[in-house]
Parts: sequence; C-alpha cells; structure tokens
Amino acid sequence: MIKQHNKAEFEKAVAEKKADKLIIPLCSFINSLPEFFSSSSCAGRIMLLKTDAKESKREAAFHAKWHRKVKQPELMREIGKKTGSPELWLKQEPFILHLGTNNLANANRLLQCCRKAGIKRAGIMVAEEEKFILEIIGTQNLALPVKKKNNILAEEKYLKFVLEKANAKLERNYALLKKFEKTLKQELE
Repeated sequence: MIKQHNKAEFEKAVAEKKADKLIIPLCSFINSLPEFFSSSSCAGRIMLLKTDAKESKREAAFHAKWHRKVKQPELMREIGKKTGSPELWLKQEPFILHLGTNNLANANRLLQCCRKAGIKRAGIMVAEEEKFILEIIGTQNLALPVKKKNNILAEEKYLKFVLEKANAKLERNYALLKKFEKTLKQELE
C-alpha cells in the first residue's frame, strides 16, 4: 500500500511539472520494480535562500532556485533584488533520495548499490515491518552568505568564482547520480 501511495504522489508531481526533471528517470526505474519505491527526492540544485539571523530552516524561504548550472548574469540579477530578509545565502546542494522497500534484505541491496557507485552518505531512516526508507545524499555542496540587510557582501569577481565552483560541484553531483542510476539498473533488474 505504501508503494502505491508513493508511486501515485510521484506520478502526480511529474504530471504537474513539480518533479525535478533530472530525478525522473531514476525514480521511474525504482517505481517500476515490484519491491521498491521512491519518495521525495531532488537531483541537486543551486539556490539563493532567504534566512533569518539564526539561519533557521523553518524561517528560510527560496529567493531563487535552479536545478541546473547557473549563469553569472542571472545570479547577479537575483542577488540584486530586494529580499526582505536579514540574510541571503548562496547554496549548492547535492542530490537527496528517499527510496523505500519492503524488507531489510532489499534495503541492504540498495546500500550495496550506493557503495558500488561511490556514494558515501546513505542509511536506513525508517525500519518498520514491511517499510524500510533509505536516505541517500551526495557530498558535493557549498554554502555562503552573499547579502546582509540588502547589502551585497562580496565583489562580483568573487561571486563569479564562487558560482563557477558551485556549477562544477553540481556537475560532479549529476555525474554521481547517473552512476548510481546505472548501478541500480545493473544490480536490481
């Protein structure tokens, strides 16, 4: 029953164009297997995040986000806009996958696929009867404040350098995600 619910949620997100395009093939493959399912997942992104002074996640809000490499002019245009928040952070986040299965043996199969693909951060988050949920996270990330009280904190030359790093990390993230998808197909089909 949990598989059907999660599969329906995924299909709804795809139909409403709310699913990250780069994660769709991997989640579609997982959902096609009888004993596996996907839950909320993201292929990785670059974003500008509005935060309060305490950087609490609850108070954070997207200022801009991209599930792709970002060009310097678009980043600078978004940084230049008023935010209405104490701080604005530039973040590059890795993929995060939530994959589920019906037993511990299958959960271990997923963990073995992670190791074979070179993913270092994966574990079982939920272990209940007939419900095992794994969280799998890439390691490429970057985060730094770029604006405080509507004052840009760094020169454009530095922000260009940081964006180049964020874009390169995002590309490495996507390559690892593709390697994981290939490993899953080899090991689970």
